[in-house]
Amino acid sequence: MLNWKTGVTAALLAAGLAFGAQAQEYKQVDLVKPIDKKLTFIFIPKLIHPWYEELENGVKFAVEEYKKAGIEIAYVWDAPPQADVDEHNRRIETDIGRAPDGLAVSCLDPATNISLIDEAIANKLNVITFDTACDPKYPFVGHRLDEQDGRDLANFLADKLGGKGKVGILSGSLTAPNHVARVVGFKDEMAKKHPDIQIVFEQPDNDSLETAVTLTENALQANPDLAGMFGANASAPIGAGRAVQAANLTGKTLVVGMDALPETVQLIQDGVVVGVKSQRQWEIGYWAVKYLVAMNQNHTIPMDHPTGSVVMTKETFSK
Repeated sequence: MLNWKTGVTAALLAAGLAFGAQAQEYKQVDLVKPIDKKLTFIFIPKLIHPWYEELENGVKFAVEEYKKAGIEIAYVWDAPPQADVDEHNRRIETDIGRAPDGLAVSCLDPATNISLIDEAIANKLNVITFDTACDPKYPFVGHRLDEQDGRDLANFLADKLGGKGKVGILSGSLTAPNHVARVVGFKDEMAKKHPDIQIVFEQPDNDSLETAVTLTENALQANPDLAGMFGANASAPIGAGRAVQAANLTGKTLVVGMDALPETVQLIQDGVVVGVKSQRQWEIGYWAVKYLVAMNQNHTIPMDHPTGSVVMTKETFSK
């Protein structure tokens, strides 16, 4: 006859073995969902702009890569014609209603973009932010060290000017966090480390090339001895460079700014733009697609994928 202690032990052992067998059947790979349909992703940049062309090239490359692996992706590039907050928000709202498999947003105005992105997430959309971050609570692919870019360019320009002179600022869009941060960094660094450099002009160009040209012309008219211009976005150094070149001030009014679009590169080689901090926007587009696919497969993704920036000067292209 089995005593009760032996019976309990046997029962517990049997239960443990059963639990162990059940636990062994659990496989984490089963959490990954197969893609069994064509995916649709919508990208909403801040505006139509040449800077985004290389980013879109990264998107296209990733889409083709997945096609070879048997995953079909259709992407929609829904760019407002200008950096207009209301139009940008209308596109986000409309695209939420389309219920895509992935929504990627470049934030133009976090104060209003956040509520819409929260709405998209509440509707169970896969959402990431790119290019310009909105809030740390959203996954982001891009470059966050914008204030440091402004500081780096302040020091670079100050060194080129020998630590003195008058400079102007084209500040981009006043609501775009990356533009604002670059201007903050530039001005703070100048004030702290280069007191003999005077900022005599500051106006928003709203990421418009034509506006950047006109504003630089105005700055040069008001300040004939203007020694430098800083542009907080990709349009600004081109617009400033064109105005400086037209005024025959190459080498006298030095231009620095953000990113290396083809015309910017030419202006650098011509000695009009003396240096830029260039981002890797192809990487942004490529990884944005990768993470949206991963989200559809129920993979985890990083909350922050920094893509960085590098200094580019005339010497960069002579190596």
